[in-house]
Amino acid sequence: MRRMVNGVGLATGVIISFLSIVTVQAEELPTPLEIHSAPSLNDDNIEALLKPARNYYAFWNTGDPAYAKKALSTDFVDLNLPEGRPQGPTGPVIASRTFRKAVPNLTVTIPNAYLVDDYVISELQFDGNFTGEFGDIKGDGRPVSFKAVDIYQIRNGQIVTNWHLEDNLTLLRSLGTLPDPQR
Repeated sequence: MRRMVNGVGLATGVIISFLSIVTVQAEELPTPLEIHSAPSLNDDNIEALLKPARNYYAFWNTGDPAYAKKALSTDFVDLNLPEGRPQGPTGPVIASRTFRKAVPNLTVTIPNAYLVDDYVISELQFDGNFTGEFGDIKGDGRPVSFKAVDIYQIRNGQIVTNWHLEDNLTLLRSLGTLPDPQR
C-alpha cells in the first residue's frame, strides 16, 4: 500500500511540475499593453492573430529559438532582409544571437499592437545594457534603448511575412558607435 501512495504522490508531483512549467511558459509570453483591433475581428480572430505574435515577442524578449520556431512559418519571408542575413526562419535566430552578444539582457515590451485582417502591426520597445561586444567595440554597461515597428502577416497560426523598421540611429548612438548630438 505504501508503494502505491508513493507512486501516486510521485505522479501528482510530476503533474503539478508539468502544470507549473506550462503556466510559466504562458506567463512568459509578452502581451501588448494596448491592443487595437478592427471591428471585423472577433475574440477568436484576435487570439489567433496574437498567439504567433506573442511567441515572436517572447523570442526577442528571451533569445530562445523555440519561440521563433513556434511563431514563424517554415516558409517565412523577411520583406526587408538586412544584407548578410539568411532568408527564412533561421535569419531572425542568427540576428538575435548576434545582437545578444552585445546586449545579453535585451528585453522587449510592446506598447501597442494593431490587428486588421491577417496582419499584426507591433510597436516594440527594446531595452538592455551593452555589456558584450558589437563588432570591434567592447561594451561598457551603458543602457541601450530603441524602438521598432513590425508588421506580421499571419497564416495558419504562424507568421509568414515580416516587414520591420528599427530606429537604428538611436540604437547606434546608444551603443556608442555614433556620436550623440545631445551630449
